[in-house]
Amino acid sequence: MELQPVPRQIKAPSFLDASIPLLVLIVLLALAVYLYGSDSSYGANQIALFIASGAGVIIGLKNGYSWTDIEQAMVKGISLSLGALLILFSVGALIGTWLLAGTVPSLIYYGLQLLDPSWFYAASCLLCAVVALSIGSSWTTAATIGVALIGVAAGLGMSPAITAGAIVSGAYFGDKISPVSETTNLAPAVAGSNLFDHIRHMTWTTIPSLIMALIIFSVLGFNANAVADDSQIRAISEALQQHFAISPLMLVPLLVLMAMAVKKVPAFPTVFIGALLGGVWAVLFQPELIAKMAAPLHSGLASSINLWFVTINLEALNNVLAPLQVVWTTLHGGFVIETQNVELDKLLNGGGMVKMLNTCWLIFSAMMFGAVLEHIGLLRKFVEAILHKAHSTGSLIASTIATCIATNILTADQYMSIVMPGRMFKEEYERRGLAPVNLSRTLEDGGTITSPLIPWNTCGAYMHGVLNVNPLDYAMYAFFNLINPVLAVIYAYMGIKILKLTPPDTPITAAVQGNK
Repeated sequence: MELQPVPRQIKAPSFLDASIPLLVLIVLLALAVYLYGSDSSYGANQIALFIASGAGVIIGLKNGYSWTDIEQAMVKGISLSLGALLILFSVGALIGTWLLAGTVPSLIYYGLQLLDPSWFYAASCLLCAVVALSIGSSWTTAATIGVALIGVAAGLGMSPAITAGAIVSGAYFGDKISPVSETTNLAPAVAGSNLFDHIRHMTWTTIPSLIMALIIFSVLGFNANAVADDSQIRAISEALQQHFAISPLMLVPLLVLMAMAVKKVPAFPTVFIGALLGGVWAVLFQPELIAKMAAPLHSGLASSINLWFVTINLEALNNVLAPLQVVWTTLHGGFVIETQNVELDKLLNGGGMVKMLNTCWLIFSAMMFGAVLEHIGLLRKFVEAILHKAHSTGSLIASTIATCIATNILTADQYMSIVMPGRMFKEEYERRGLAPVNLSRTLEDGGTITSPLIPWNTCGAYMHGVLNVNPLDYAMYAFFNLINPVLAVIYAYMGIKILKLTPPDTPITAAVQGNK
């Protein structure tokens, strides 16, 4: 008689089990910030996530999970971030070639001519909101318009932290209500609501939040002490014109990228094509700059080489290959220039795929941590404890928002902060007679817009890599992202625009009724 293997007994985690990895992570992240400050994202946070993941693994093994199962879950969780990593590498390449092509310098130049410190923050927020609404991507908006605005802020002597807060605020407003945004489509799909009903329902919390944010940015702008006078702005503008060919024609790569985004071309090919187009534009319109950068690359070589069948003129060959090498180097290594202006050098030197490696490391570590907690049931246990205390509609929605924020912190991924709470709370919303649009809106109010405020979250890490401002610095100025969840909770407790399911004899998809 053949003996059957005894199945493993999986033990349900306790609330203490669920709390231990979170406590370990919070303590280590706090210690990392204390020891390393704004540099904590360059290695210290990653180690904290690895150790916290190890704490989760130990709890899983204690509760009966095998290492093989946990390892497979980690690999699967990490694989979910590969699409984001491809986009991130492409963005690094795009920033490099757009600097080389004069696209970003032209945006900075025209921004210095048009933007005034008194309304710069509000204008930055509104501009990013319009662009993100059009293309449905906060990431692309930050990597293009956002990078340029950070440069303009440096030229005007404005705060980079407040500017980054304005960029993030506008970008996530537009992303949140754009019908072509991935998260805007994901939230109603998880909650079971209609896309355009979802967008209309979100306007009740998003538009007032944006208006309040714009008012605050306007007040900050009117009270800003800009250190850059006209002579400094002229000096920066002249330096840009001295080293780059500045022209509206340099903005064509940006227009092409936005057109592809509007046409719903996937983000990865859109951004990478934009990067390659930037390289082509650099060769066509920045020949003097490329010649200066290529000069050191081929010095000391012989002028020709004789083969038995042909004589190769190396100088002529180098004239052809040098631009290719400069663009190629910029794609992977970034753009480097010396303008004799220290602040301008800091602004213009950047980009390249290699510069994104640290951010990818952070995303990799964060996704591993989230995958461990999800697989062994620790996150679900934590959420169930929150739901147990949600008796009223207001407390249910507040608990959902808190869960989305906690998921953003624990799993470090925007999409998981929508999908996991959506799956967990959907049945409860239906049981209480609440329309699906309430859940889909709440998932975005709590999940989508809080993700860039967390340094180790994929969105926070991305914004740090692109804008070169730590989320810990700009989070307090991302007023839209801070106001929106609070306003959503106030609406919930006051019963404002909380929609109920229609009677059983009416199709749910036909209509919803709400508190007027």
